[in-house]
Amino acid sequence: MLRIALPNKGRLSDDTRDLFNQAGLEVRVRGDRALTASLGGEFEAIFVRAQDVPEFVADGAADAGITGFDIVSESERELDCLLDLEFGQCRLVIACRDESALTSVNDIEDRCRIATAFPSIARNYFAAMRRDVQVVPISGAAEIAPHLGIADVILDVTSTGSTLRVNGLREIGTIMTSSARMYAAPARISEWAENKLVALDQLSVALESVVRARGKRYLMANVPRAALDRVKTILPGITGPTVVDILNGGNHVAVHAVVRSESVYRTIASLKSLGAEGILVTRIERLVP
Repeated sequence: MLRIALPNKGRLSDDTRDLFNQAGLEVRVRGDRALTASLGGEFEAIFVRAQDVPEFVADGAADAGITGFDIVSESERELDCLLDLEFGQCRLVIACRDESALTSVNDIEDRCRIATAFPSIARNYFAAMRRDVQVVPISGAAEIAPHLGIADVILDVTSTGSTLRVNGLREIGTIMTSSARMYAAPARISEWAENKLVALDQLSVALESVVRARGKRYLMANVPRAALDRVKTILPGITGPTVVDILNGGNHVAVHAVVRSESVYRTIASLKSLGAEGILVTRIERLVP
């Protein structure tokens, strides 16, 4: 049985549990404080801090784990990304006080003090720029550091930038984008038996099918056969729309396609203009290419 390290709290934990539940791998815990859980009866979850997931996976305490790309980068552990789960999206940015003369990361000079909860990322980034900066490791809110004279700038995580603006800071550069991803340790995988490799692949396919289905809808419509060439430009689908003859359909055929949810209303209007009838749009739970 594969053991998967999952974040134990916060939005990352909630989104991860939702993903597993949607993939048919229900997270079954014995209580709110349980440290382990069954995932659909086929896999086992262990709940740890998101920051500790890379260590558990690299050391073999877990066969795979889910956490942010920023956290794995900070850990500097050798892990392979198996799947981008496309939630928990954020950016690692450099920010300074509003009144600072800095306009970009390139303006940062030697001896600049940088407060961050990501000291390894900061050191590696500025070493690549050949800047001899002073990294000030902190935990908790970094936004206060420039105002207290602890640092000149901060390197911190943001989603919208609103927290920075509220605290009188402005971004001068993005150094990394991050999202929640599933990881495994290549050194460990090389030692696995075939059945374990198959189980990991099955887990990846199950999760990816849910990720692929997000933001998409399945559309069906009866359209005039003479308009098929124009229909193909409206319904590109994954590999083009599926066209099916209709029993006693006369001059109409049925077309089926996967479309993006945000463009459904435009797609329906375009199909109606071609004389389409019986248009049906439904949600997709999973999508396997």
